[in-house]
Amino acid sequence: MILDEIVEAKRQRLIEHKNKITPGEMRRRAEETRGTPHSLKEALKKPGISIIGEFKQASPSLGEIKSKINLSERIEAYNDSVDAISCLTEEDHFCGSVDDLKEIRARSPLPILRKDFMIDEYQFYEAKAIGADAVLLIAAILDDAMLHDFYQLSAGLGLDALVEVHDEREMERALREDVEIVGVNNRNLRDFSIDLSITRRLSVMVPENKVFVAESGIVTEEDVRFLKQCRVDAFLIGRALMETKHPAQTVLRWKRVEA
Repeated sequence: MILDEIVEAKRQRLIEHKNKITPGEMRRRAEETRGTPHSLKEALKKPGISIIGEFKQASPSLGEIKSKINLSERIEAYNDSVDAISCLTEEDHFCGSVDDLKEIRARSPLPILRKDFMIDEYQFYEAKAIGADAVLLIAAILDDAMLHDFYQLSAGLGLDALVEVHDEREMERALREDVEIVGVNNRNLRDFSIDLSITRRLSVMVPENKVFVAESGIVTEEDVRFLKQCRVDAFLIGRALMETKHPAQTVLRWKRVEA
């Protein structure tokens, strides 16, 4: 399955990363990182719908994404429209890079989510050191102990954690951990099919005090209208914003869509 392939590729990449910068050195860099924190939670919980605009170069489902504007222009547009930025840093299947996140950090005051397949504490220190404000925790690739430990590690580093789920069991696990931000991925990470009704089905489980995010498959105004009816606080949008020449206009138009 593609998810297993991605996780195995990440394990191999981590060996390379640790050979270049040792775990001890990466932890030191994280602990010495200073700067004004940008809260993903605060950016998403305000009244009205919030949007996380994503920067990614490719995906297993789409292949290489033909972006119509460069990173600099895109981040400028995001700064004028979205509430937070997600940056893919996974190398082998999404053509991401920590350098992309560092460049975005230099160009944006918005909260930045490091979107990757987080399976080792090294990645959390690295996220802090490169300027991320939040990390993605994918319940499907973490057992209960890892989910707990990584959530606590994120908090200890001052990083928000968006915990991603895909079904009722994963939602129950996230809520037992009392996470503050929970996201429903409408894309099945095992076969990459899309089903927006997953967000609607799981929405009844989400307490009102949680920040609730819908992820993936949001490409049309009708998708936006449907998901706004599911009590979500925010959308994480990748493909639609990466493929348009005018991401700021798209974001501002979709924020105005009535449920």
